[in-house]
Amino acid sequence: MIRIISLIAILTYSTLYADPKLLIWGDSLSASYGIEEHLGWVSLLQERIDSQNLQVEVINGSVSGETTTGGVSRLPSMLSANQPDWVLIELGGNDGLRGLPLSLMRENFISMIEMIKGAGAQPILAGIQIPPNYGRRYTEPFFSQYSELAAEYSLPLIPFLIDGIPQRPELMQDDGIHPRAEAQGIILENVWPVLSHFIEP
Repeated sequence: MIRIISLIAILTYSTLYADPKLLIWGDSLSASYGIEEHLGWVSLLQERIDSQNLQVEVINGSVSGETTTGGVSRLPSMLSANQPDWVLIELGGNDGLRGLPLSLMRENFISMIEMIKGAGAQPILAGIQIPPNYGRRYTEPFFSQYSELAAEYSLPLIPFLIDGIPQRPELMQDDGIHPRAEAQGIILENVWPVLSHFIEP
């Protein structure tokens, strides 16, 4: 009986005093595509958090090639397993590159937002742009949906995850889509003003 009580006490203490968790829910832009994982912006984010003794655990649930539909299907198990305090949604790029309907993307974003809120976590959106060759009739509403959803659901918004990078070819990989290792620090600076609002005391 004493052992059982002690185990319950340990588990309760671990739950109450566990570090807050930030889940990064993205695609290849957050999954260190084409570069070593420790050079990616998510790893750099954890390094900055640790250097400032902020006691926040960053969990990278990003998968290269992920769409918003895939994000919806994988999210429940990830929320249950990790119980994050915040979830940064960085998805949509692969939907856009495939020319998928914007209405489907919106439905998927709303589903993820509602699941995250239902799990007691704070959703955060990261905006994505796609190449202009897809045409303004698609690219403009594609990009604007991030700010529209953020306003509709009162969510924090990182306007454009890789802002300042695509116009500098030396910072992009040969595919013209994914940033090089040298660009990851810029991404960190793009996300930090929003994320630090939550993770700094």
